[in-house]
Amino acid sequence: MRRSPSLAASVTPPQWCDQANNQVWATRTQACIWQTVTYTTYRVTNGQRTTTGQANLIVMQYNYTDTGQGRYAHQIDTSMYGGWGDATKATIDGQATLSGPCTRNSATFPAKPLSPVNSWNTGESFFDSSLVGPATKGKCKTQWYLTFNNAGYDPAVVDYSMNEVRCDNATAGRPGIGCVIPWAASNLVYTRTAAPELADHVSKAQASGLPSRLTRTEDQTVIDSNRTKACGSAPSVPGKSCDEYPIASSQQGLNAGGTRRTHPGCGFNGVPAGTGPVGVSVCMIAVADNNSQGGTNTQFFRRERVLQDDPFNVVVQ
Repeated sequence: MRRSPSLAASVTPPQWCDQANNQVWATRTQACIWQTVTYTTYRVTNGQRTTTGQANLIVMQYNYTDTGQGRYAHQIDTSMYGGWGDATKATIDGQATLSGPCTRNSATFPAKPLSPVNSWNTGESFFDSSLVGPATKGKCKTQWYLTFNNAGYDPAVVDYSMNEVRCDNATAGRPGIGCVIPWAASNLVYTRTAAPELADHVSKAQASGLPSRLTRTEDQTVIDSNRTKACGSAPSVPGKSCDEYPIASSQQGLNAGGTRRTHPGCGFNGVPAGTGPVGVSVCMIAVADNNSQGGTNTQFFRRERVLQDDPFNVVVQ
């Protein structure tokens, strides 16, 4: 179903969009969904309806944006993959509309014939966030209205919408507006080369059943509670500091319930081992590793615009 880049009037959607059949697939800055639609022509004579043609089309919607810009695109691509009769003689064009805190920058989908089979027609629209002031965020719903025109038949209209992009001016340490797909999780990566003890602890914590998919909290009261309950009674070990997983800036910390667990060599005598998805793992790790984790987390949340209630993945490499 994927069109050739040589036919692209604008952006060629990524290959993984092929999997987005009737379900939105997304990364932090891209979202796709494709569906099928049938355009049918008919005539009514003496109360009798006679079908005179059908055209079967793929319709792919593609949102793409950038964490450093307040502009995003809603592209729509159509391709007839089969048909017969008068329906295949139609042309198709589109109009883009919106609702919510954004303005339309531009939109174009000139009228083009459906035929030949497996040729792609593209509409491209760009929208700008209209958020005003700091600490603001919002989502805009964008729609394409596609019109089938055919000599001797009434126009037929079908609409497609997406509400995947959130823009914000609320990311700490990153002034200005940027946009993301907020429900798509990016990877917060800890590397064994940069922070070996941190990576080792997180690996053991996840192997014990604690989740790799976490949810951000920006509530300082929750963050402080997570840290205190996990590390408030940590032992004093020269050159080491207490690390907890899930991280304190997640909603999966001890503030949400559960108990502490640990692992051999972590320095927490009297704290049992444990398994399962609830609770927190604690371990005394090198101060340098723990300090680097704080910077890594901050840079990640800023770069990916991970705000309150946004998901993210913790990955060890």
